[in-house]
Amino acid sequence: MCGLAVFISSRPRAGVPDPGTAAAFQSALETMHHRGPDDTKVEFGDGLAFGFKRLAIIDREEAAQPVHYPCDGPQAGRWTVVFNGEIYNYRELRADLVREHQATFATHGDSEVLAAAFHYWGAAALPRLRGMFAFVAYDHWTGTTHAARDPFGIKPLYVLETSDGLFMASERKALLEFSGNSGAALDTDALAHYLTFQYVPEPMTLHRQVRRLAPGHKLTWTPGGGMRQERYFRPSLRPLNVRPEAAYQAIQDALRDSVRKHMHAEVPVGTFLSSGVDSSAIVALAKEVKPDLHAFTAGFDDAAYSEIEIAQDTANQLGVRLTPTIITEDDVIRELPRIVQLLDDPVADPSLVPLYFLARTASQYVTVVLSGEGSDELFGGYTIYREPMSLAGIGKLPAGMKRGLRNLSHVMPEGMKGRSFLERGTTPIEERYWGNARIFSPEEKANLMRFTAEPHTAITSHLYAETADVDDVASMQYVDLHTWLPGDILAKADRMSMAHSLELRVPFLDQAVYAAAAGLPTELKLPHGSQGTKMAFREAMRGIVPESVRDRRKLGFPTPTRVWLKGQIGDWIGSLLDGSQAGHLLDLGYAQRLLAEHRAGEADNSRKVWTVAMFCLWHAITVEKSIIPHVPRTATMLRPAYPAAPVAA
Repeated sequence: MCGLAVFISSRPRAGVPDPGTAAAFQSALETMHHRGPDDTKVEFGDGLAFGFKRLAIIDREEAAQPVHYPCDGPQAGRWTVVFNGEIYNYRELRADLVREHQATFATHGDSEVLAAAFHYWGAAALPRLRGMFAFVAYDHWTGTTHAARDPFGIKPLYVLETSDGLFMASERKALLEFSGNSGAALDTDALAHYLTFQYVPEPMTLHRQVRRLAPGHKLTWTPGGGMRQERYFRPSLRPLNVRPEAAYQAIQDALRDSVRKHMHAEVPVGTFLSSGVDSSAIVALAKEVKPDLHAFTAGFDDAAYSEIEIAQDTANQLGVRLTPTIITEDDVIRELPRIVQLLDDPVADPSLVPLYFLARTASQYVTVVLSGEGSDELFGGYTIYREPMSLAGIGKLPAGMKRGLRNLSHVMPEGMKGRSFLERGTTPIEERYWGNARIFSPEEKANLMRFTAEPHTAITSHLYAETADVDDVASMQYVDLHTWLPGDILAKADRMSMAHSLELRVPFLDQAVYAAAAGLPTELKLPHGSQGTKMAFREAMRGIVPESVRDRRKLGFPTPTRVWLKGQIGDWIGSLLDGSQAGHLLDLGYAQRLLAEHRAGEADNSRKVWTVAMFCLWHAITVEKSIIPHVPRTATMLRPAYPAAPVAA
């Protein structure tokens, strides 16, 4: 887990960068120091710049980057590679490369294996990689730049193409020096989508010039030849006719093997633990590998929003040590500017706040943590996925009758019993479901935005077109796998953990686990006659996690946003809205009215107010520069010294 920055000039024989350009590149790299405080390396060549911030996890003494491959022979040094992430099957790939190509290696880490795999197999190596990654590989023989991102988008990669050349980095802030950092560059379509989804959907960013390489995509670029991007992997859930017991065993075997591989490191490894079955399963399987496992959880000083007691009970049953973190309103006010700055683009998911503090505590004890992201999208864990079944009856009515019932719902008073049921039941799935989070409706956005933009369907319509042959539940999961998962869940996981130089690994988002989930029929995810979710996964965990946990409803670090907005955080946000210079983009008076209604108890506007407030905070930090967050040099100074002893794999 590291931070990379790359520049490839568009001009042949551009020469070594002048001192000013070199200093700007090094300064850009320093904005990502938190991603890799263990080592910094910058290399300049003829029209090239490669920078790397390393968080040393495997082969800590030797496997520095950039990597040059091959290390010897007639093609020595043909490739220069920088790589952020982990390849969990690198030892198997290394053996394959030696057997098939007599490949030689100068180190014992996964970075050189990745370089060798690309050297010998080219893009065909990508489906063979089991892990999380974003990498850039430059071919000195052809002058071609190659880049790729892991199938689910666990690791980020930002791309900027200008007349000067191609810039890439692990965080967008490292590219602002070269992209024209001004308010005029703000992408209003991206802002409009943020107001709908609570995050900026990939590959967009709020900066018009900077884009993200999408999950499961590869990129090639040559000076004068332009850029080409292709998808090499598309996660798809196609229900098959499978035997339940075989499906349960396949899930258990795949996840156990994934956790075992994710535990491999030469530094201390721990786990996150909340109240649900996902993190509990990770903890239970990780303990099989590391009996003295250390787990971490977080909660708030408001007991109604704390999972610590439940997590402690689970930890006791599993026999693991648990360190809790309690978060106060003062903590949130103090750290929120830094949290938003780390995100590059605002993400209005309040759960990233406890994740930030949880990662900070964990980083004082371990360098790697395992976490449960991805389970709900793969196995059908969100309650909203049950909606198609609850609406099945009304969905079978003739089209004319459905139109009449929908018209009736529009004249029923807001909040009247049955209104929402009629409206949802007579609305096609592609118009009804925008993703796991939906903040402002199109009508509400028309009141809030001072600009026009493309509709939210620009993000989701092609996803529904690609799933026209599956049921509505599989379509909803597909939408979330391509939007919510990379745009919210994985973005906050990467940024909040990396803020403290902590590597977060996600065993559910493994190729083998995905394969075990991809063919599950809907009845094995969401059983009829029940309100339960991800049944197949829960059955697979029978005998692994305590029964009291196996059927527990997911809470996922609940955050007291609605309470905060009525207290001192609400006061702070009111002042933020008052002083914001984003009024040319949003009607902040409308936002203030939403806040006033919430504080008066007239409506629960917490999610809407939080979404606007996080954008205004981002705008103050990034555009206005009226708020300058405190940036600690690194959190790793807090860690105790530890030996470089490998954990059992």
